[in-house]
Amino acid sequence: MHTFNHRAGRHLEIHGARIYVETLGDPANPPLVMLHGGVGSIEDFNPLTPKLAQRFHLVGIDSRGQGASSLGSRGLSYALLQADVEAVAAQLQLDRYHLMGFSDGGIVGLRMAASPQSGIGKLVAIGAHAAPAPGDKAFDIYRKVTAQGWREKFPEMVQAYEAVSPDKDFDALVPAVMKMWMDDGPDGYPGDSVARIRCELLLVRGDDDHLVSRASTDALLALVPHARYLSIPFAGHEAHKDQTAIVAASADAFWDAPARRAG
Repeated sequence: MHTFNHRAGRHLEIHGARIYVETLGDPANPPLVMLHGGVGSIEDFNPLTPKLAQRFHLVGIDSRGQGASSLGSRGLSYALLQADVEAVAAQLQLDRYHLMGFSDGGIVGLRMAASPQSGIGKLVAIGAHAAPAPGDKAFDIYRKVTAQGWREKFPEMVQAYEAVSPDKDFDALVPAVMKMWMDDGPDGYPGDSVARIRCELLLVRGDDDHLVSRASTDALLALVPHARYLSIPFAGHEAHKDQTAIVAASADAFWDAPARRAG
């Protein structure tokens, strides 16, 4: 069974933190980098990994401070997470790779794809946006997030964090993540820079996603007109968990589809 387990990987020293990396599948297959969402870990992709590992060499990366990666002393920002992933790719000698990112991981993927030095072949971004649209509820939700509230609402996630984290300091992690979510500066959301994306992009959104609005999705699609869009019924923010079969089948079609890049 090809699933991430936080036992078979290793740590890389990246920008003052120990970043955990775990691989699955045949190393001879094309690499697929996998980036999870906020306060999660690579194990969040396990509904998809058995199928994906049949065609890719999966490279799962726990974001700093999350999963089995340490937070380090530099705090959190989307720009720093991007730099971490790019440094991991360099250490692993991944010149070209596909990328699948969920939520924060998708936002990091969008930042990376907009970079002129991008090594991404195809990008699947699930539950991600270039920035919250004006009037979105996302910032209102983020402002109310506390470590204690997270413990009460998502006890299983906290238990998973405490089981593998080298820091085991959830009270430090949550404010750091919340600060990143609220950052509207150049180190935050990719914003209009996504117009520079030239790789193939599949944007996936659950119809009932309470964090990524349809308005923010439409704004991103207007900037990346060659992107493919998958709207999933009966799915929330974690569309890959709510409707795994649909996401898996659509991703398969995306990997196999010919390029239709603009320009």
